[in-house]
Amino acid sequence: MQRRTTGTHRHANPQPRPKGELLWVHATTPERYQALCDIGRRLKSLRPDLSVLASWDSELRLTGTVGCDLPIGPLAEDTTAETRAFLDHWQPDVCIWTGPPTRRNLLRQLRERNIGVLLADLTEAEVPNRASRWLPDQRKRLLEGLNCILTPSPAVEDTLVRAGYPAEKIEIAGPLRMSAIPPGCNHDELTALQQALGSRPVWLAAHVKRSELPAVLDAHRKALQLLHRLLLVVAMDSYDDLGKARQQLRDSGLSVADWEAGETPEDHNQVLLADGDDLGLWYRLSPVALVASSLNPAALGQSPLDAAALGSAILHGPGIHAHRDLYERLTAAGAARAIGTEDALSDAVVDLSAPDKAARMALAGWQSVTESAATTDTLMEKVQDLLDQREDSHAGA
Repeated sequence: MQRRTTGTHRHANPQPRPKGELLWVHATTPERYQALCDIGRRLKSLRPDLSVLASWDSELRLTGTVGCDLPIGPLAEDTTAETRAFLDHWQPDVCIWTGPPTRRNLLRQLRERNIGVLLADLTEAEVPNRASRWLPDQRKRLLEGLNCILTPSPAVEDTLVRAGYPAEKIEIAGPLRMSAIPPGCNHDELTALQQALGSRPVWLAAHVKRSELPAVLDAHRKALQLLHRLLLVVAMDSYDDLGKARQQLRDSGLSVADWEAGETPEDHNQVLLADGDDLGLWYRLSPVALVASSLNPAALGQSPLDAAALGSAILHGPGIHAHRDLYERLTAAGAARAIGTEDALSDAVVDLSAPDKAARMALAGWQSVTESAATTDTLMEKVQDLLDQREDSHAGA
C-alpha cells in the first residue's frame, strides 16, 4: 500500500535553501501564523540576510504573507527519515514552534544538531500528557532540547516544573498575537488641527474605495442632522482615486476641504478629503474610525491594528475576510463594532460622539493590540541571541 504523503518538502524538486540565516516558524492557528510572520518581518528589517521558513498544521489553509517568504505548508510525518531529509535540506538556524511539542523525532534531531528552539504560546491543552502514572515521566526528556518555553499560563509552568523541566527556562508571557507598529505623523500638524477643531466632533473613514464613497457620504449626511458641526475625514485607499473622489464630493453638495491641495478644514467644511499617506495623523485626530474597504460583503478588508493602537473606536463592514480573527478579537474586547447599512453607520457615528463611549472602545482596542507587544519583543530578542550564538560558533569552528 502506498503511504500517504502530506509534507510539501517531499516534492521531487523542493525550492532551494536561500543563503544566509534561516528562521523556521511553525503555526497552529491563523492568528499565530500572522504573529509569527510579523516577527519575521521585523527581524528581516534588522538582519537583511535572514529568510523565514513557515510551516503549519495540516488542517489550516494558509498562504505566504509578508515576513514569511518561504511558505511550505504542512510537515511530513514525524519519522526519522522524513525529519532528517527536512533538516538536511533547510538547515534552519533557529525555530519558533507553536502548538503541542509532540514530534519526538524532530525534537531529538533539533537537539542533536544544536538548533535553537523556542516554544511559544504553550497553553494547558497543548502540554504533552504523561503516558502513564506507573511509568517514568518522559516529558522532561522530550522537552529538554528546547531553549525556552513561553506560556501565558502559570498552570502550564507548574506542570512543566513538576515534569522536571527547568524553571529558569520557562517564562510567563502574553498570548502570541500580531502587534501593531502604528504609523507616525507630523505632530506639529496634529497639534495645529486639534487646536483648530477644538471640541468639534470628528470621525474618519479610512481606506475608502471609490465605490464605497457614496454610502459613506450618505451616512455622514444623516449624522449631520443630529451633529451639525460633525467633520468627516475621508482617506481614500488609492491615491489614483483622489481625482474622481474630488468630483464626487463636489457633486455631493457637502462643503469640502482638500488636504492634498493644502487646504485645512474651516468651520463651514463638512468633509476633509485626503489620501492614505497620513493615516497616522487621521487616526490620532479621530475618536471614531470606519475601517473601510469592508462595505462589500465579499471584500478582504484592511487590518484594524493601526486604528486600535492609535486610539480610535473601530467600525467596519462585513467584508473583513483577510483579517477576521483580528476583528473578532477586537469585537470580543468591546473595541470594534460591525455595521451593515448606511443607517447603522450613521447611528454608530452619532452614538460614539459621546466621548465616554468612544474612549471605552478605544481603551479596549489599545489594550487588546498591545498585550502581545512584550511577547513579540521577547521572542525577537531570543531569536537574535540564538542567531548570534550560532554565528559565533560557526566563526570559531
